[in-house]
Amino acid sequence: METGSIIMMLVSVTALWGGLAWAILRLRRHPERHDDE
Repeated sequence: METGSIIMMLVSVTALWGGLAWAILRLRRHPERHDDE
C-alpha cells in the first residue's frame, strides 16, 4: 500500500474508534433519561 492510503486508513480507524469511545464515555457520565408518559 502507498503511504497516502495507510495514512487515510489510520485516520478513518481513529475517527471510528475514537467516536465510539467518546460516545460510550459520554453515556456513562450522562445517562439518557427516559420520560415515560
